[in-house]
Amino acid sequence: MASTLRNIHDNNVIGSDDTVYRFLCPVKKTGSIIGKGGEIAKQIRSDTKSNMRINEALPGCDERVVTIYSTNEELNRFGDEGELVCPALDALFKVYDMVVADFDDNNDDDDDDDDDELSKKQTVTVRMLVPSDQIGCVIGKGGQVIQNLRNDTNAQIRVIKDHLPSCALALSHDELLQIIGEPLVVREALYQVASLLHDNPSRFQHLLLPSSSTMHQPGAMLMSAALTSSHRNYAVHRDITDAREFCVCFICPSENVGGVIGKGGGFINQIRQETGATIRVNTSETDDDDCIIFISSKEFYEDQSPAVNAAIRLQHRCSEKVGKDANDLAISTRLLVSSSQIGCLIGKGGAVISEMRSVTRANIKILQKDVPKIAREDEEMVQITGNPDAAMKALTQVILRLRANSFDMDHGLFLLPTSLPYTESSNKSKYAKRDDYTKLNSNSKRRNNVS
Repeated sequence: MASTLRNIHDNNVIGSDDTVYRFLCPVKKTGSIIGKGGEIAKQIRSDTKSNMRINEALPGCDERVVTIYSTNEELNRFGDEGELVCPALDALFKVYDMVVADFDDNNDDDDDDDDDELSKKQTVTVRMLVPSDQIGCVIGKGGQVIQNLRNDTNAQIRVIKDHLPSCALALSHDELLQIIGEPLVVREALYQVASLLHDNPSRFQHLLLPSSSTMHQPGAMLMSAALTSSHRNYAVHRDITDAREFCVCFICPSENVGGVIGKGGGFINQIRQETGATIRVNTSETDDDDCIIFISSKEFYEDQSPAVNAAIRLQHRCSEKVGKDANDLAISTRLLVSSSQIGCLIGKGGAVISEMRSVTRANIKILQKDVPKIAREDEEMVQITGNPDAAMKALTQVILRLRANSFDMDHGLFLLPTSLPYTESSNKSKYAKRDDYTKLNSNSKRRNNVS
């Protein structure tokens, strides 16, 4: 009972034994699980007694993360047989059914007699993010578990480690679980997979909710405190004098400045208005090749960061295209960072920068020499090179670490090991198979005088 009460009243915390699912919902389908004013999502939470949060997609990402979590106690009646399952599993299938039903709405003109035939012809895809220390329960030793799942359900089940969507957690190792097949086949496979995940929680799942964001938050962009929290969610009064200024300093090719500003200042003003960040173009210290784009905001660590959001949105316009031809879309993003902070990006023995390179697949360099003339003596340059997706993930990693360091909170950033051993404590789920279911403070005078 205590666990149940905690689940209902303390929905901003994921416990070590809770059940957590992160379902990737296509952007065009999210309306079917949110509803007008969030009514459908609220109803799912109410009916299942689970918690559900829906994050906005990153620009250019066509999926949104739906995080569903609850106590692992089997409290809910599920399916025709009334089997007891945990609230999160119940909610996961309500979300799945609504997304699939939304697909079927396009076929409402078909006769009911054709429903079975339609179900056979229709192919659906389910994609979920799973921490790397948890995915082993689905794969099994030598891949035996996942192969058995494929054989038992006839579904196409894959675990994808590379080229993850940009909505994957920036500061951890996520892997992508994908299930493809006919609706009932996918439902059965999803049930089996969800049951395994229920039985084998991630050791790091308490890190999956680093903020106190609301269930559905239009301003959110990433599952990170800097990008999903909002000061509007806090009832406790906070002294604004306790807030800190966080700054991001882009080195922008002079030829790109027009694109950053936009016609009549339209684009830069739009970003200022939508993010709340202060954005300045330093025209007083521009050399022939580069200028500085200075982004800052005064903020609390647990809140959404206007500076981080603005930096991500401006990255492409502040970057230089370095591809050799039209088919090579690589970009180079350059940042100026105080020498006193650069250590948080390197780590002991280079561990942090190596991990960021591995996670993002971008080339990340820290240059102490050969920096542009506009850099100060106490600044070094961070250069990120890669395709736009990799470069964005790398920038996110870098600025979130700088932000955490500036708030003395870098202990809260956690990179999971590249690989974790899978202890085969349980290859078999509790649930029986069912045939019908499945410190960049940079407060220098030069910075403050940027116009």
